[in-house]
Parts: sequence; structure tokens; C-alpha cells
Amino acid sequence: MLKSAAMDKTQLIETWQINNRIDLYLLDSIAEEHLTDAPASKGRDVAKQFAHIHNVRLMWLRSAAADLLEKQTKLEDNVTKDHLRLRLTESGLAIEELISRSIDGGGKVKGFKPHVTAFVGYLVAHDAHHRSQVILALKQSGHKVDQKIGYGLWEWGSR
Repeated sequence: MLKSAAMDKTQLIETWQINNRIDLYLLDSIAEEHLTDAPASKGRDVAKQFAHIHNVRLMWLRSAAADLLEKQTKLEDNVTKDHLRLRLTESGLAIEELISRSIDGGGKVKGFKPHVTAFVGYLVAHDAHHRSQVILALKQSGHKVDQKIGYGLWEWGSR
């Protein structure tokens, strides 16, 4: 079990929430028309990068807490900004619940090693990787992210 479960649980969940808000902060800064006109890695445009973030969360829910998957919807092609925002919010909350349950259950996430803290680190790293791909795709297509937004992605104390 975690050394100080109450404090660690609060901090891990808060860390996850900040990460999800940063995903939404970046999404909110992008014009709707730029979601599909900026190809990135593996042919994924910006919208598909965000959809991939959501869909990977669903993959973990399927593996670790299938009951949390029941109200989730996998994202396919042709999604709007509002739809992405809604689904990322919903999957963010489901992952938050998975983190909470995992901590309460002894610090393990079913199907993931070594522990829930590493799981949160993994998900944050995954999201950050795809945020970077979004930013690069936008820059390469002539739609550079505003400098204020770029710096804002690092303001974890205010997000």
C-alpha cells in the first residue's frame, strides 16, 4: 500500500485532473478548421491525435475496470471539437475513478505494472507526447499555437 494513502491519493488524482485540463486547454485553443487540416504522426490529423488519447484511455478501462467503460464511446473519424471535448472530459473522469479504485485496492492497476503511480505517469507521458505531436502538426501546417498557449501548457499550478 502507498505510504500515505490519503495524501498520495489526492495528489495523484489532482495530477491526473491537471493533465486532462491541459489537454482541454490545448484543444480549446485550436480553431475547428485546423483539427483536420494538419497531418501529424502516422497520418493522424489533430482531431485524430486527441481521439487517440481518448481511445487509449478506453483501452485501459477495458483492461482494468470494464464497468467504467460502459458509458464511454470510442471516437472514430469526423469528430467535432465539442465532441472531442466531451469525450476527453468523460474518459478523464473514468480514469480518475480507476486511479481512485486502484489506490483504495492496494495501489495496483489491473494489467499494468508496477503500480498506480507509474500508471498515472504513463498516461501523463502518453498525453504529453500527443500534445507535442498536435503542436508540431499545427506549426508545420502554418497554424502555430499562440505563444501564450504554449507557455500555458506548462502552468500546472494554475490549470
